Amino acid sequence: MRRTVPDECDVLLREGGIAHLRPLRPGDDHALHALVDRSSERSAYLRFFTGGRAGAHAYVDHVTRPDHPGRVLVAVVNGRLAGIAEYIPGENGEDGEAEIAILIDDSEQHHGLGTLLVEHLAVQAAEEGVRELVAEVLAENRPMLRVLDDLGLATRRAFDGGTVEIRMDPRPTPALLERIESRARQATSACLSRLFRPGAVAVVGAGRAPSGVGHHILRNLVEAGFPGPVYPVNPNAETILGLRAYPNVRDVPGPVDLAVVAVPAPAVPDVARDCARHGVRCLVVVSAGFAEAGRAEQEAELLRICRESGMRLVGPNCLGVADTGSHLNASFLPHPPAAGRLALMSQSGAVAVALIDRANELGVGLSGFASVGNKADVSGNDLLEYWEDDPATDVIALYLESFGNPRRFGRIARRVSGRKPIVAIKSGRGGSGERAVRSHTAAAATPDVAVEELLRASGVIRVDSVQDMLDTARLLAAQPLPGGGRVAVVGNSGGPQALAADACERDGLLVPELSPVTRGRLRSRLPAAAAVANPVDLTAGGSARDLVFAVETVLADPGIDAVLVVYTPPFGSGLARTRQAVAAATATTTKTVVACVSGHDGLLDGRVPCYASPEQAVRALGHAVRHAAWRRAPQAPPAVPPMAEVAAARALVEQELARRPGGGWLDHASATRLLGCYGVRVLGALAVDGPEAAAAAAGEIGPPVALKATGPGLVHKSDVGGVRLGLATPQEARRAYLEMAGTLGPAMTGALVQPMAEPGVGMIIGGVAHESFGPLLMVGMGGVAAELMADHSFRVPPLGEDDPAAMLAELRCAPLLSGYRGRPAVDVAELRGQIAGVGQLLDDLPQVAELDLNPVMVTASGAVALDVRVRLAPAAGPPSPFRRRLR
Repeated sequence: MRRTVPDECDVLLREGGIAHLRPLRPGDDHALHALVDRSSERSAYLRFFTGGRAGAHAYVDHVTRPDHPGRVLVAVVNGRLAGIAEYIPGENGEDGEAEIAILIDDSEQHHGLGTLLVEHLAVQAAEEGVRELVAEVLAENRPMLRVLDDLGLATRRAFDGGTVEIRMDPRPTPALLERIESRARQATSACLSRLFRPGAVAVVGAGRAPSGVGHHILRNLVEAGFPGPVYPVNPNAETILGLRAYPNVRDVPGPVDLAVVAVPAPAVPDVARDCARHGVRCLVVVSAGFAEAGRAEQEAELLRICRESGMRLVGPNCLGVADTGSHLNASFLPHPPAAGRLALMSQSGAVAVALIDRANELGVGLSGFASVGNKADVSGNDLLEYWEDDPATDVIALYLESFGNPRRFGRIARRVSGRKPIVAIKSGRGGSGERAVRSHTAAAATPDVAVEELLRASGVIRVDSVQDMLDTARLLAAQPLPGGGRVAVVGNSGGPQALAADACERDGLLVPELSPVTRGRLRSRLPAAAAVANPVDLTAGGSARDLVFAVETVLADPGIDAVLVVYTPPFGSGLARTRQAVAAATATTTKTVVACVSGHDGLLDGRVPCYASPEQAVRALGHAVRHAAWRRAPQAPPAVPPMAEVAAARALVEQELARRPGGGWLDHASATRLLGCYGVRVLGALAVDGPEAAAAAAGEIGPPVALKATGPGLVHKSDVGGVRLGLATPQEARRAYLEMAGTLGPAMTGALVQPMAEPGVGMIIGGVAHESFGPLLMVGMGGVAAELMADHSFRVPPLGEDDPAAMLAELRCAPLLSGYRGRPAVDVAELRGQIAGVGQLLDDLPQVAELDLNPVMVTASGAVALDVRVRLAPAAGPPSPFRRRLR
């Protein structure tokens, strides 16, 4: 028997339960016969036709034989084998056809288990070259027909009497991925609804001492007005806070959806087992002393207990969760969050406390809150999927310290950002990186650059501070998104208004002159001393009535997308009347309005975000403008790179790593072959190992030639005298080699002799694979000034169709490519093709740790890499997006 999935994995079912998928094992025969015995005659008939249960038992005997040719996958739910699926390749393996079959426990039907099994089998079949999966289904077996129809694969049906033959193309497609992610979102939402909207809550470790964490959590639950049963669990108390206490979760008289655990870390696994026996669905472990304290094994054991029993785990080492709509505060936050439209996830408890306390001060309410701590199970990806469909949530805020699955985060965040803004703080902006790197690209493409690019591409608004997060979130939660970046500034004080206009210019926003009609209307009603061009300055004597008129007038200007009201108290009509005036003037507008009232942060009339300084207001408005522009931009389809020889490239990488298991830099010939698999042209070169060989190579190529030193430690060769250009004779090549060897010593192990390239525009194309993040592609100005000029553009593969062109357009050196000051235009199309090829290479080959093409010389006749460096390192491929799985 063969393994059916690359690794065993846990997967969420439609209703929020957990199934463990794994290959069939030799000892599974007894569990499979028990599965058949539990099946009804009807189920056995639908699966095995007239054979019924007898046919089912015979099938088990057949499928468990060591020589069975099928690819078999089983599902375990709550410790019991609950499903089996397989595909059997045709007798003639070349026909690309395989028959698929499936049997699900009666008690697990209609939970999505059959769909999961077929999803995983289809991916495996496609990877093994199966072109068509064939299923024979009784016409009356409507549930199975729906499973196959709804899967997302291209299907064909043929009817034969009472049976239906369904033929499916198992190859992954965007339609299949869309269906898979829709099912994953439904399962996550169903699962986490029991976390945020539980029917009953138990607090394990709820003590009588008010200073205890468990007591604090219990008190928060009671004071929040949670409507369901709350069960304190404490073997040494009869009542706590007027509630009857129970010695053990198993003694609680009713069902429990959520258990919050606040006991010492060594006792947590036993508590988790008790919760599992009682049928608890979600576990929040606030206890510390797990992986963060060097006890990763204990944390893994806790997760194993939860997964095997179908419980989701928040934490450990966290503050808890809250949902204001369901009056749930299952946390030990010092102050409860007010109700509102912002959902917050934080990996740091201290940051969460600061955020919520400040949000309360500003009048920014929360819809939900989760402190995920060590993030052993429930992560930001899960919470994004839950809040995506939560009608109480308009904006999502994340404090992130790490990504569990960055690619999946990117896919989810991109989808969510199209509906609800996401504002994120990602800690760890330091430039130290994850390991020593030695290429131009790796020096520039730091892990933080990768994070920045992932968030940008996903539409996530990245901020650097708690204040900036709340400034931006309260604008997004209270106001419509701006239709553009044209801002009118209206106020009563010239200095702060000038600061606001300057801040707009720095942030890429426009403060355009108002239309003649708008200026005429303003002039007709405002005092003669008022300025009406933009900013509109009412002067210190401007009244609240003047302010209402001015704001309403500029809002009506079609050339204005947003209005910033700047007021300095106590001038004019005073603070109270001015606040009322701003609220009245903006009550019915569909444009974005923000206010700056010197020294005051909060909300005016619960709708208009108010900031203490102009810079705060403009920074928040800039974030909103850029996010709105991201939403309006069409989502480009994936890039179509040149035809790539992926199999040959993978074989080359595998051969190199087999020869050097620890990895290392490829020689020039191997690097050239690898890049050639992706349509990247590299200038030819002859490798030489001495002065005589250098002279001979120069004669063979024909002058003039370039000589470049090679050696494991030579990265920036030109910096140490390792490059000589324009050598006109073999004798010059011999002499240059001798001089280089004398200067570089043992670091130089040989050299390359190349023809001199046609002059053009020197670019750099590079990539780096970060250990915890994945690949990052870089394009920029190349040559010896690559790092000095720092003119770079980045993308996270896979690329979109428009990304290569967009990357070039972002560069300051871009005009050089289209003909600058009379110079000829170069072949940008081939350069874009090479960018697409390198992007695909990085996406296909995670073992490519660093890659530099520097320079890529772009001329009117094409683009060719003059110098290439590729470093390999052992690496596992990223999780397939077509295989649903929990981390």
